[in-house]
Amino acid sequence: MQTSELQWTAQEQSIAKAAFGKAYKREIEALVQVVRDQASSLSSTDDIWRLHDFLSARRHELDGKYDERESALIFVFADLVKEGWLSLDDLQGLDASKLSKISALTRMM
Repeated sequence: MQTSELQWTAQEQSIAKAAFGKAYKREIEALVQVVRDQASSLSSTDDIWRLHDFLSARRHELDGKYDERESALIFVFADLVKEGWLSLDDLQGLDASKLSKISALTRMM
């Protein structure tokens, strides 16, 4: 079965939403810390614009990364697990075949 054909139960949709929220919160908290660190060492206009460019790039990356379409969930979760924002434990309750696909993709990506 292709990932675009996977069916998500209401319970799995709830688990997916909670996992998205958890990963996003973790990533934003890490970003806030980086921004605090960088902001504390600003000493020139060039430093300000570098921080601005960094934030613009991160916003673009985050907007693209957190794709909640059901057809993309398996891949998004695999990315988030691989990057360390989620663990497979955060996805417990999903169908075993979905967890297996996510786990396999983390090793391939």
